[in-house]
Amino acid sequence: MLDRPTGSNALSALRDIARSLSTAIDLDTNLNLIVNKTTEVMAVDSCTLYLLEKDNVTLRLKATTGLRAQIQGHATLRIGEGMTGAAVTENRPIHAAIARQHPKFKYLDRVSEDELTSLLAIPLLIRNQPIGALNVQTIEGHDYTVSEIELLSLIGELAAGALSKAQVYDAQRLRLEELQTLATVSEVVTAPTMFDDMLDIVTDMAARTMDAAVCSLFLLNETGEKLELRSAKRVETPYAARNPLAKGEGIIGRVAQSGERAYVADISADSRFANPQLAAEEGLVSMLAVPLSVRDKVIGVVACYTNELREFSENQISLFTTLANQTALAIENARLATHAAVVREMHHRIKNNLQTVAMLMQLQIPDAARLDTREVLETNIHRIRSIATVHEVLSEKGFHLVDVKDVLTRIARATVQAVNAPNRAIMIDVLGESLSLNSQAATALALIVNELVQNAVEHAFVGRTQGIIEVTIGRSPTNLHVWVCDDGIGLPENLEHGLGLEIAETLMLDDLDGTMNFYSHAHGTEVALTMPRKS
Repeated sequence: MLDRPTGSNALSALRDIARSLSTAIDLDTNLNLIVNKTTEVMAVDSCTLYLLEKDNVTLRLKATTGLRAQIQGHATLRIGEGMTGAAVTENRPIHAAIARQHPKFKYLDRVSEDELTSLLAIPLLIRNQPIGALNVQTIEGHDYTVSEIELLSLIGELAAGALSKAQVYDAQRLRLEELQTLATVSEVVTAPTMFDDMLDIVTDMAARTMDAAVCSLFLLNETGEKLELRSAKRVETPYAARNPLAKGEGIIGRVAQSGERAYVADISADSRFANPQLAAEEGLVSMLAVPLSVRDKVIGVVACYTNELREFSENQISLFTTLANQTALAIENARLATHAAVVREMHHRIKNNLQTVAMLMQLQIPDAARLDTREVLETNIHRIRSIATVHEVLSEKGFHLVDVKDVLTRIARATVQAVNAPNRAIMIDVLGESLSLNSQAATALALIVNELVQNAVEHAFVGRTQGIIEVTIGRSPTNLHVWVCDDGIGLPENLEHGLGLEIAETLMLDDLDGTMNFYSHAHGTEVALTMPRKS
C-alpha cells in the first residue's frame, strides 16, 4: 500500500476532493471523480460506490476502481447484505483486515474481488437518511485506523452532498430533455410530413430517448382485427419483418385488446410473446409496449426493446406513454386530414367527369334530329361506364394512379359484350405492359379506347360472324403507346369521322397532348395512339 495521508496531509486531501467535486455537475462525473480521488487519497487498491434505488432496498454498484468495469450498473446488494449493506443498515462504518472472515461478508459473483483482502465500508447520508454506501479495499490485509475511518467518513459526507446535488441536476436535465423531445415530437407530428415518414421519425426519436435497440409501431388495419407493422427503428439489432398480428395475439396484440401497457423483463422466456425464438436470435431481451389511444379507442401499439435486461424507470415509462399519446393524436389528425383531402379530390374528379359527360352530350345536340334516341342513350351509357371503371380501379387499388391495362381490359370486354350481336363471336385481348396514369389521363384514354373498340365491333366485321380485336400497351423512352387493332375489313377509302371518332381525337389532343393515326391493311385496321411520357 502507498503511504496514507495523516494530519495536515489528510486535510489537504479533503480540500483537493472538495475542489474537484465543486467543478463536477452531472452524476456520472461525480461518481467517477469520487472513486478515483478516494482511491488516490486513501492509498487503497479499490474504491466502490453504491447508490440506493427508489425501492429503498437495493444498493446498485455505480462506480468502482480495482473491480471489473463491466459490473457497473449491474451488481447489487440488498440493505443489510454484506459488509457494505450492513454499514447502511447499522448507519456506521464497518471494517475488517481480512474481510472474508467477517460474519457480514458476502462474495459477489462476477465482481472479481478475490485478490482483495481488507474492506472498510461507510454509509452515505443526507440529513441522516441513507442514499448509498462507499467502500475501500486493499490487496494486503490492513487494520484501518481511527484516522482512516474518520477520513473516509468525511469523504463520504462530501460525496453525499455532491451526489445529492448531481441527482437533482440530472433529474432537471432529464426533464428538460424530455420536454425538448416532446416539443420536437409535437413539431414533427404537426408538420406537413408524409404519413409513413412521420411514423419513422417518431420511432427513431423514441428509440433514442429510451436508449432502446429497437422501437416498433403497429397500427390496426381498417377492419380493426389485425395489427400491421408500420415502422421500426433498428440500431444494431437485426429486426425481421413481422407478420400482421391478430388483436389479442402475443403481447402486442394483448396491449391493443386491453388498452393497458405491458412490461416484460425477458421476452425470450415469456410464453405470451408471439415468437420468442426470433427474439432470442435477434438478441432482444426487455420490452415495454404502450397502446396508441385516442379518446379511449386503441388504434395501435408502440413498443421498445433492449439488448440487455432492464427495468424501466417511472420517468421513462411516463415519457414513453406521453410520446405514444401524442403520436396517436397525430395519427388520428393525419387520417382526418387525409379523408378531407380525399373528399375534396373526389369532388374535383366527379365534377370534371360530369362536365366531360355534359360535353359529350352537347356535341350530339346539332345532330339530335337525325339520331336514334336509343342509340344515343346506349352510346352515352357506355361512355359513362368507362369513366366509372376508372373510379372503380382507383377505389380498389389506390387513389392517385390508375393501372391502365386493368382499366382497358375491363372497358374493352364490357364494350364488346354490350355492343356485340348475339350471333357473332367477337374476341378481344388486351396485351402488353402495365402502365400507370393519373385519373384524368386514364379517364381520357378509357373514353378513347371505348370509342375505338365500339367502332370496330360495329363496322369492322360486316358480313362476318367472328373477329378479333387486340388492344396493345407499350412504352418507349419518350412516349406511351396504345394500339387498337382488328382483323376486320379495313377502313373505307374516304373515312368519315363520326361523332365518336371526333370525341376520341379531341380527348387525345386536349387531355393527353397526343396523336391518333389510322392505318388500313390487308389484315384489318390499326389505330395508333401516341402520347408523351410525363415522367
